[in-house]
Parts: sequence; C-alpha cells; structure tokens
Amino acid sequence: MSKRKVALEVDDLELTRQRAPWLQRVAASQKGMVASAHFKATEAAQSILAKGGNAIDAAVCAAFALGVCEPAASGLGGQTMALFYNTETRKTIAFDGSSRAPHRVPPGELRKKELLRGHKATTVPSTPAVLAYLVKTYGTMSLADVMQPAVKLAEKGFKVTELKHFLMQSGLKYLKAGSASKFFLKNGRSYKVGAILKQPVLAETLQRIVAAGVEDFYQGEIAKAIHEDMVKNDGFIRDDDLAQIPWPIERNPISCRFRGNRVLTFGEPGAGRTLVEMLNVTNKFPEHKCNPDTPQGALLLSEIIRRANLDRKDRPFDPNFYPQVQGKQMLTDEYAELVVKQIRKRIKKRFGGGDTTHLSVMDRKGNVVSLTQSIERVYGSFEASPKLGFLYNNYMSAFEYTDMTHPNYLRPAAVPWASVAPTIVFKGRTPWMAIGSPGSERIAPAILQVLMRLQYQSPYDAVAAPRLHCSIGGKVSLEASRMRDDIPKLLKKHKYKIDPRNPYSFYLGCVQLVMNEKKGFIGVADPRRDGSAGGP
Repeated sequence: MSKRKVALEVDDLELTRQRAPWLQRVAASQKGMVASAHFKATEAAQSILAKGGNAIDAAVCAAFALGVCEPAASGLGGQTMALFYNTETRKTIAFDGSSRAPHRVPPGELRKKELLRGHKATTVPSTPAVLAYLVKTYGTMSLADVMQPAVKLAEKGFKVTELKHFLMQSGLKYLKAGSASKFFLKNGRSYKVGAILKQPVLAETLQRIVAAGVEDFYQGEIAKAIHEDMVKNDGFIRDDDLAQIPWPIERNPISCRFRGNRVLTFGEPGAGRTLVEMLNVTNKFPEHKCNPDTPQGALLLSEIIRRANLDRKDRPFDPNFYPQVQGKQMLTDEYAELVVKQIRKRIKKRFGGGDTTHLSVMDRKGNVVSLTQSIERVYGSFEASPKLGFLYNNYMSAFEYTDMTHPNYLRPAAVPWASVAPTIVFKGRTPWMAIGSPGSERIAPAILQVLMRLQYQSPYDAVAAPRLHCSIGGKVSLEASRMRDDIPKLLKKHKYKIDPRNPYSFYLGCVQLVMNEKKGFIGVADPRRDGSAGGP
C-alpha cells in the first residue's frame, strides 16, 4: 500500500459533500439553539432544552449522543474541553478536560509512529468525568436524564450516512486489524449507506454509568474491564491510572477584540493563543484586503495562519504555569504590529517555503456553551474492549517525544498537545455567538475564516464558504474547485505548495455556530458533516 493511500485512510479523510437537503443546516428559535456535527445529537439536545434544561444540560446530552452517532470522532474513550458563559455570575469559564498519559509510560523510549494505533496509543479518558462534572456543577438536570437519549441511540441505532460509510471504508484496513471491528464492521465489511448501526454493548456501558454513576468508569466494573483489556493487549492503562479521576480544571479564558467585538477563547493546553494572534494580526489590515475570496486575501490569510501556528509551536507553555507568564507575547497588540510588518515584508519578497467534533448551545436565559471533544484521530486507536463498546483514543501520538523540557513531553501523567479552541464572542457584555470546530491545527483557521466572513456574509454563507489552511511548512490546503482560479496561481507564485482538497472537505474543519440576535436565536451546522441546527 502506498504512503499516500495510508495517509488518506488515517489523516486526510475528505468527502465531496452534497448539501443533504433533508438536514436542517440553518435554524431559528425564540427559546434557545443547538448546532452539532450530527443531527441525532442536535435532536437530543433540543429535547433537553424543550424540557427546561439549561445550556449545560443540552450540551452534555449532545456530547454523549455524539459519542454514539459520531464514534469515529469522539466518545467515552476520549477527552473534552469546553467554554461556558454563566448568565447568573456573568463569568466565562474554560474547562480543561485533558486526558493524561498512564503512569507506566517509559519516558524517552517510545516514538510517535509506535503509538498511532493499538492499546498502547491510549491515554486515560477524561470525557465521562468532564461531562459528569459539568452537569453536576452547572446543570439543572440529572446525569441520568441527559444520558438517556444517548442510551436510546445506542440501543435502537441510526442510519449510516454517506460520510459514515466513507469513514468506515477509509479506515477499513485498521478497523479489520483492531478489536473495534466487531462494533463498526458487518462481517468484515463497511455498513452500507442507509443501514442501521446498533451498538448494544455501548448501550449497556452507558446504562451502567446512568445506574452506578460516572465513578464506575474509573473505580468500578467499567474500570475493571478497561484494566483487564489493557493487560491482555499490552496497553499502558491500569486500574490505578483510572482511579485518579481526571476531573476538569476550571481555568480563565483568554481574550482579544475583533472588528469591535470581544472574543473569549480557550487558552492552554488548547490553541486559543493561535486564534487570538490570528485575530489580532487580521485586525491590523483593512477589511477589504482580508477577503479570502480574492487572491491577495487568500495570500494574506495563508501567511497569518502559518505564522500563528509557528509561534505557538515555538512557545509551548504548561497550562498551570501560563497564568504566571508576564509577557504573553502572542496575545499582545504590540506583537501583532511586529508580525504585520514581517508579513508585509515576506509577501513582498515572495518567500519560499485528529478527528474531533464540536457543538454549540445557547439557552433562553442566556447561558452559552462551546464544547469540543475528540478521540484524536479518526477512529482513535482502532481498539475497543469487547465488554464496553467504545473506542479508545490515540492521544499518545499527540505528545512531544524528544525535548524533555517541553510541557507536553511524554512522561507519566503528562497532558497531550491540543488544538481545540471553543470560543464565545460578545457584543458589549452580552454573548452574541458560540463557535468552534474540529480539525486539529485547522481549528483556529476555520474559526478565523468564519469570523472574517461574518463581516459581509450571512451566518450560513460564512460557514459554508470555501476554506483554506496553511501548514508551518508552507503547504496550502484549499477547496480549490470552489475558489477563483487565480488564487492557487498567486499562491504558487509566492512559492507555496498547493494541496487541492475536495469541495466541502472533511479535512478543513466543521464549524458549529449559534447566535443570539434581537429577534431570537440562529444556528448553523457546517455542511461538511452530518450536522444540523435546531431549537426547542
């Protein structure tokens, strides 16, 4: 098998997305709004809002449901990060739900290529702990109430979409080789489009959490099953790793201003710093020069994305230490001025050169949640306990392997590198929009491009519009067939490497957006996946 084919199967899954007219990509409501990457999760969260639940209740419900109907992207075996605006306290909280490396990891002895798949690729899952903490601390309903839709989804199943079939086909080789094959393949083959995918084993696991509490996942029968599975298959996780429940850490968000609005986003260990730098630098250019639908705008955007990602890579910080850093260079207006000068100079000289899911919720009282969760790459480790039915993550591949001074160096209990940036935008003191995306290092650029486009496009057009991403090495991935022909020509002229992607590329993120306008709530689900928006 060629290296390119393997890359497509593991990292570069993309799909020529049809508009799927049966999905409600745009919605309006007077009583709250949900947008998620799968319509069944949106429906579940809508039912919670209709019953009087708040934004946290609905978000947790949608998150558990996404773990069922988007198993290749998230689930009980992954990690979850969130941003929450509490209308009672008028404060915004960032919930750091990082997973952790097991205590038996041998520092300095492993390499990334060894930890892409298999039981050894898995960190201690945090998603169950994070979601349980959110609903217990800030929700109004019980964990059992918000989990019931996910239980029913797993029991009764849901129809396999074109996207789900495509993902199964793309990962077929590794699914067949891993223990997850019994759950996501039928007689060794991908489920056909329209077939019903039921997950009775996962339903039992979810029901056990409902009955016994989330502690069972870490200190009870579920923990015992994970321990036994890891011992049997040479994984690193043991019962004592699970026993130290990875409850989320409440942190302060970071912020900036963009086009007159205040933007709050997720700091370390997420990629909010990257987004803030991108927004600060974009602010320094006239709006007409930042239009990504023009050759010059696409060129400028590519360099802004490249530079901000490079700065983050060069300036890693431990999230516990970062609040003490006096000169947070990437966040300052002065540094943005310097970057602008350097970008102008570079452009003039013609320089050379995991899968995740997101949901956004607002309720009628003004509470807002922006939540991103993942099992890292598509289908994570490709492994699952036969007794539990959920995929283990492969976050062990998201560590630093050589520099032991790096905060994300692979050592016992270390936290993996993350690229999430759940974000809330304020008009004055009022939350106006919750936004976020999956897509690894493409997350911040996807959010940036939507925020830029909202200056002159409708919410749906801003989300659905063609996107691009520029790597640190100068490779520009773009939905070329939806863009002007002179855009890739100009990028090539400036020595960028062009990586054409299919229309509505799976690779370039999947933005879920909800807005609070004067006449009510608006929601937009990105057409790049199976999502929908809706209110009660």
